[in-house]
Amino acid sequence: MSSSDRIFSNLMKEIKANNFVVTGELEPEVTSDIGPTLKEAIAMKPYVTAANVTDNPKATVCLSSLAASYLVQQQSGLEVVYQLTTRDMNRMALGAAVLGAAALGLKNILALTGDHHLTGNMPQAKPVFDYDSTHLIRLIREMVTQRSIEGISFDKEAPDIKIHVGGAANPNAVMWGMEAEIMHIMRKAKAGVEFLQTQVIYDIEIASQFLKELKNKTGVPVLLGIFPMKNYNIAKGFDEMVPGVKVPKDLLAKFKEVKNSPMDKNQQKEEYKKLNIDFFTPMLKELKSKGLVAGCHIMAVHYPEIFPPLIDALGLKPKQ
Repeated sequence: MSSSDRIFSNLMKEIKANNFVVTGELEPEVTSDIGPTLKEAIAMKPYVTAANVTDNPKATVCLSSLAASYLVQQQSGLEVVYQLTTRDMNRMALGAAVLGAAALGLKNILALTGDHHLTGNMPQAKPVFDYDSTHLIRLIREMVTQRSIEGISFDKEAPDIKIHVGGAANPNAVMWGMEAEIMHIMRKAKAGVEFLQTQVIYDIEIASQFLKELKNKTGVPVLLGIFPMKNYNIAKGFDEMVPGVKVPKDLLAKFKEVKNSPMDKNQQKEEYKKLNIDFFTPMLKELKSKGLVAGCHIMAVHYPEIFPPLIDALGLKPKQ
């Protein structure tokens, strides 16, 4: 078996076995305390194969993704996907981060370019962008398969790098022109990306069109991104503040009805769960039945209680 065919992680093992894979997302906070993130990891562990650990999301300063990834995996036993963005590091630092991840026993990296620093809470910071996500994918695959960093060979006694690399895809690009995004993903596939996680999408027709193109052009396994919304205020904020993504008006109206209803808080929580499950379950089941997705990436940050009913609705069993 060649180094390019080896399986290092549970995530890749499940993808290669053609099982419907579910991943979650963890967002470290502006603190050195891993406790809150660890608590969410433990809550979602029975329901996911792995969980992403975000890297300064929305260009805001948070606990190091590398440190958080290691601590979560070590202390919870939940496999992680270490998110690594090129925004803040040059190629030397990125190579060092990959070596560090391997040394810490991490098996999956999601290579991202990252949100621009001007959109975050430290706009005065100097961006790097020495690489973009495609270049980072190529670097990681070189390190795994060729045991070198930009042609600089590892020492003969150095251990192999045992890491799988994923990338992001944006199905919402269909709304303003899909060709450029498909070509971007094709470059990632050529660079050696092994799985894709998409941005959040609510429209099944748009998702289907995009996923069909990806399947035909790249064949890379795709986990569809969904965002279960904890309450109306989060749904409204997501609709208004996230570029290129719109929550369907009828779904947003239903969330608003729950907020304005005479139900108590516990009843509202249950109704919000039901709205999420009723919306996302048919969508995921249909895309799964068409063979267009390898699974789903559930971006339920700070909302681990959605996992049990959603996993049950999808006909999946909790992990032992």
